[in-house]
Amino acid sequence: MHRQHLQWGAVLLIIWLGLTNSLHIQELIAGLIVVAVILWFTVPLTATPNADKPWSVLGLLRYLPVFLKALVLSNLDVTRRVLDPRLPIAPGIVRIRTELQQPYQRLLLANSITLTPGTVTLETADADLYVHWIDVRTTDPDAAGETIKGELERAIQRI
Repeated sequence: MHRQHLQWGAVLLIIWLGLTNSLHIQELIAGLIVVAVILWFTVPLTATPNADKPWSVLGLLRYLPVFLKALVLSNLDVTRRVLDPRLPIAPGIVRIRTELQQPYQRLLLANSITLTPGTVTLETADADLYVHWIDVRTTDPDAAGETIKGELERAIQRI
């Protein structure tokens, strides 16, 4: 087991203790057992033979605020459009390009785009993502990409 897996185990144990809201010894032992089982099943799945670098727990922790900001802003935008019918809605499909090289990074970007209201990733093809966008402002892949994925992609590159 690598140092990275131990880091993930520590993060999972902290989450366990936070969810149980208890520092009793039995909760700690149960958490250690659950974390061990999770790691036992997932360590073989996390092997990325072609990855230049492994996942970084710190990078993921830096990514979460960026994602949460995008999530909140897109929720507010869609809510405004629902509550004020005068706001424009111009749905359409746009192609955006990603600079991300690793498949797991592209998957995380595609899922992040889908999880933010107003956008849905329909297809990935190499470095291209096809995204349904609630308010297409441009069909230029670079401009649309910066609007849709800008900060998310930069944060994912650091993971």
